[in-house]
Amino acid sequence: MSTSARMLRLLSLLQTHRFWSGGDLAARLEVSDRTLRRDVERLRDLGYDVDAVRGAAGGYQLRAGGAMAPLLLDDDEAVAVAVGLRAAANGGVPGFEDTTLQALTKVIALMPPRLRRRMGALQTQTEGLPWSGGPTLDPTVLTTLAQACRDDEVVTFPYTAADGTSTTRRVEPHRLVNLGRRWYLVAHDRERQDWRSFRVDRLADVPTTTGQRFRPREVPGGDAAQYVSRGLRNRPQRHHVQVVVRAPAAEVHAVMGRWGEVEALGADRCRMTMSTDTLDWPVLVLANLDRDFEVEEPAELAALIGRLGARVSR
Repeated sequence: MSTSARMLRLLSLLQTHRFWSGGDLAARLEVSDRTLRRDVERLRDLGYDVDAVRGAAGGYQLRAGGAMAPLLLDDDEAVAVAVGLRAAANGGVPGFEDTTLQALTKVIALMPPRLRRRMGALQTQTEGLPWSGGPTLDPTVLTTLAQACRDDEVVTFPYTAADGTSTTRRVEPHRLVNLGRRWYLVAHDRERQDWRSFRVDRLADVPTTTGQRFRPREVPGGDAAQYVSRGLRNRPQRHHVQVVVRAPAAEVHAVMGRWGEVEALGADRCRMTMSTDTLDWPVLVLANLDRDFEVEEPAELAALIGRLGARVSR
């Protein structure tokens, strides 16, 4: 682990604001006590208020309420953060536009002049359209869940299922997964004693953190995104889409990702299959492929593409 990566990991642990013994921190970072002390001093030099207790029961704790200290990012990482914030401010995460625009302004202000020039060029020389149609999210809901995932803390929240049923769930949060325009929480439901994925936009209120810690479990299959994707494919969907595309299967799979399956029918021909509630996603996939294709089903998709094509021609 590089020094910068190790310090980011140290800062992430300290930002839980719990008291960490020196031995626990050194074991988590796989470093000696001496290296840990040097890393803590580096954080203090950067402006982070880290309290230390000496002795056999000694340890470290990040002081709450201090001013935001400089970011531990190299040049490329700082630009990557700014690019991500710019995408979110442009509608990439519905509900976060104003917040991310404010954050983007602050991040750029913290950059040295050479990086501000790079970001200025990026902003003036690129354009984009907001991704519309996704559910609006409450930023507090998303950040509360993210912190609970990081801190291994049980949360409760009111949840409305697809059929309109309202329940209160008590879960061990594992990961947040972003697929397309929706966010999902992968968690172990304590009452049902099983894994579940919850659409974040269906949480009726901000989750309540309980302060109760848990020992993390292994998500089925070992991958949270794959778990959500498998669950979506297994649920009844409104449309079953089949399209034969005149393109190599690998090319189609690269654009479609986890949202469906691709069957090779030859070197330059394949069948794209997916199940979806709406037809806008297969239309976007086909538009991005820029290849000839034939819609096998449903008829509604062929009709929609026909209408779009006629409108564009006009």
